[in-house]
Amino acid sequence: MSINPYQKYQQNSVMTASPGELTLMLYEGCLKFIKQGREAIKNQDRSTQNTVLQKAQTIINELIVTLDRKQPISDEMLPLYDYINRRLIEANIKNDPTILDEAEELVTNFRDAWREVIKITRKKQPQKQTGLA
Repeated sequence: MSINPYQKYQQNSVMTASPGELTLMLYEGCLKFIKQGREAIKNQDRSTQNTVLQKAQTIINELIVTLDRKQPISDEMLPLYDYINRRLIEANIKNDPTILDEAEELVTNFRDAWREVIKITRKKQPQKQTGLA
């Protein structure tokens, strides 16, 4: 099975991403699956709904597992991640897109805050020399 150029690009993006960029990719993926779950609920496609919402849950669980518990903010993030996970389960069981709206808003807030952290971190890092004059 050959990999198309887009898949190769995605694979390389993941392999070369910093930990911060990987976290941002997780948030983006979770939002994508929540949107797909909302669409599946609307279309009454229970199989797709279940699959994509479980993928969103898997991402939230990965964020929980990789949370640096040494950082004080993790005490605030952990309960929110747990809450998002429970809401995803509830939305899936109840076929309720309004619950997904709430989960999506929380994940979007995390993503946007994380994006700002990456920007600030990049500004503080010294610029790499490219060797070009």
